[in-house]
Amino acid sequence: MKKISLFIFIIIVITIFIPRCSFASIGVGVGSGKITLNEGIKPGGIYELPTLPVLNTGDEPSEYTVSLQYNEVQSQMKPKSEWFHFEPTTFYLLPGKSQIVKITADIPVKTTPGEYFAYLEAHPVKNDVAGVSSIGVAAASKLYFTVIPANFFQGLYYRTVSLFTKYSPWAYIVLGLIVLFILVKLFRRFFHFKIAINVKSDKE
Repeated sequence: MKKISLFIFIIIVITIFIPRCSFASIGVGVGSGKITLNEGIKPGGIYELPTLPVLNTGDEPSEYTVSLQYNEVQSQMKPKSEWFHFEPTTFYLLPGKSQIVKITADIPVKTTPGEYFAYLEAHPVKNDVAGVSSIGVAAASKLYFTVIPANFFQGLYYRTVSLFTKYSPWAYIVLGLIVLFILVKLFRRFFHFKIAINVKSDKE
């Protein structure tokens, strides 16, 4: 009787826990298969790319992130990962939930012109959850863009314009205050010089 009870207990444990270990999984999907920037990217420019929706397609919660990946062999040039900033950088998703990731491309002033390609890959931050299958889980959107030719001074100009556009109107307010400060300093210097000449002339 004890053996039968022990056998039934083992069967119940297997029934409860084995399906969870076998079928629980962490999944990921992205809402865009391809992002193509039709207009040429300027060296020194700062660009807001289309957002990337990331979805937890599995049945377990997990923390996710987005990073750049490449083909081992590709005809296009590979953009550097530090050119891109993702917001948020990491995020926690329950099963079936999604997160919109904002992407900013900060192109250096000195950048080789030409065709670029990379994968915007979403994947779990950790793949070591006990009893959950998540090895090699990832989903990616293809990113294509072209960097136009520009010399160093053009790159500086594009960077300045991008910064003013990004931080408008505060960039214009700060610039206005700087110009006003310089004008006041010049005016006071010139006015003081003129007064000094007049006083000297009166004494003579």
